[in-house]
Amino acid sequence: MQDIGVTVRPEGAPMYQQIFDQIAARIRNGAFPAGYRLPPTRTLAADLGTHRNTVVRAYAELEAAGFLTSTVGRGTFVKPWRGGEPVDGSSAAPVERNLPWSSLLSSAARSEPIRRFLRYRRNPAPKDVIDLTKMQPPEELLPLDLFRRCLDHVLKSNADKVLGYAPKDGFRVLRARIVEDLARRGVPAPVEDVLITTGSQQGIDLVSRALLDPGDVVLTHAATYAGALQVFAASGAHVVGIPSDGEGPDLDALRRLGARRPKILYLMPNHANPTGACMSRARRSAVLAWARDAQVAVIEDDYAADLELENAPLPPALRALDPDVIHIGTFSKRLIPALRLGYVVAPAELKPHLVALKHTTDLGCSAIHQLALAEFLDRGYLVAHLNRIQPAYRARRDALLDALRARLPSDIRWQRPTRGLSIWLELPPHVDPERVFEEGKRRKVLVAPGHHYAVDDATQPGVRLNFCWEPEDRLRQGAERVAAAIEAAVGGDRSGPLVDVF
Repeated sequence: MQDIGVTVRPEGAPMYQQIFDQIAARIRNGAFPAGYRLPPTRTLAADLGTHRNTVVRAYAELEAAGFLTSTVGRGTFVKPWRGGEPVDGSSAAPVERNLPWSSLLSSAARSEPIRRFLRYRRNPAPKDVIDLTKMQPPEELLPLDLFRRCLDHVLKSNADKVLGYAPKDGFRVLRARIVEDLARRGVPAPVEDVLITTGSQQGIDLVSRALLDPGDVVLTHAATYAGALQVFAASGAHVVGIPSDGEGPDLDALRRLGARRPKILYLMPNHANPTGACMSRARRSAVLAWARDAQVAVIEDDYAADLELENAPLPPALRALDPDVIHIGTFSKRLIPALRLGYVVAPAELKPHLVALKHTTDLGCSAIHQLALAEFLDRGYLVAHLNRIQPAYRARRDALLDALRARLPSDIRWQRPTRGLSIWLELPPHVDPERVFEEGKRRKVLVAPGHHYAVDDATQPGVRLNFCWEPEDRLRQGAERVAAAIEAAVGGDRSGPLVDVF
């Protein structure tokens, strides 16, 4: 055992501070020369009878103060010391944090949507946990080879552009390819109206910052995208949920809410997140007519573009019916999440303000990613990629649906999605989605509870199940575990440990 002469007492200074002071003193007086190897944190913690995290913090403070250096796999060593201070000149004493951070937080940071995000934030799930919360392509469905070719091409042919800043609204070549892709889906868009963004999330944020003042009213689905709720909360807006029927937002409710002078109507008409609902053609036209009369800006979030699971034709995009609609899209769900590239199609009067706001945020999107994506679209790789992933997602959807149908009771309802990546389970009023979420963790299956997407407590309870990430056999197992979690949530069975992934 390596005895370094350090002791701790339960009274007095914090234990990590006692460890810091004693090791620092031995380094200053030469007892621990440069290159001296300290014992591993686990070993020293056992010797001192304290928690390993206490030693980890002491070592971290010593390293920050310039006394130590650590290398993974080798250990922690004393750094060279000269003239009473570390050779790099860093301060020898740790500085205690004493600012009351919780009381300094803004009202936006304390808002309910942000608290939900913090409550549901997660660590990577262990491999034995079936994850029905991830809404992204699995590794085996990513177009790695195709995208590598495009990266190689732009590195060789555009070396003068790829490592510098991109134009503020994005490279024109990418915006032109996006216009062509939108035309394929029946969405009209002049290239001048397109802004490249860091995913659709930034698009929602930019429009929100451009249009909303604190206290403004935003209308949206009663259960809606959690990321949008977080953005609207950060703007200080008051979000109101609109009840829906089988065709879309309730028109009588919209007319009543018009008296509150809403500023934005945020919609996902093709596959609403989380419910998967799709607006009918007639309801789209009626909602847009109401918005024009009420002078309300409409945001169309088409996050699930091209994720078709059947050959059923889609109603026209809202942007195709009204040029004032702000159309937002992304390549994260249908292509590569790591690209972090999306776009906003905005009216000409609005776009310059969005560009300026984006510039204050991140100075523009990655040049190399933009040019590689433009090359990917130009070569026709996107259509080939879609032809590959759509059958795979269809098979995964069917595997999960078949297993749910065989296992769930009749009072739990769902719709068979014809597009998108998720299934929404409508739970009876006596079943708490939070309990299902907790019981699912005990059974090593992750689901997304409906309260995460709720505008208010009146929302029909439910849970969202994503079928894109897991393979078919694990989806079937996941359905069994979800059914068991629902049974436990109703019956009160709390057996089994929680899985520490949130």
